[in-house]
Amino acid sequence: DETYVKVRDKWMYLYRAVDKHGDTIDFMLSETRDEAAATAFFTQAIGNNSLPHKVVMDKSGANRAGLTNINIYLLLIGFWWSFVDIPQVKYLNNIVEQDHRFIKRLLKHMMGFKA
Repeated sequence: DETYVKVRDKWMYLYRAVDKHGDTIDFMLSETRDEAAATAFFTQAIGNNSLPHKVVMDKSGANRAGLTNINIYLLLIGFWWSFVDIPQVKYLNNIVEQDHRFIKRLLKHMMGFKA
């Protein structure tokens, strides 16, 4: 999932992958929220970990397109049996959505006072 955060006075998208227990698997900052950024994030997350059986997400078209690119790549290299299942159900990723509030609160305190 992704959320919009301010880093060094610049707004960026924070992509985060969490497991079913809510523990962060991987993250990436990106200036854009598009198919290329989503594909780069999923490639990084899978490269640092392992190929998941299922990725639950909200109705983000860019994220779905990014994972579809991963599935197409798996098909092209002959790993069609290991496709990633992509259920897009709004309320199944509440663990991530709830954690965004904590991340934003943490970042707000880290920014400190400006004079």
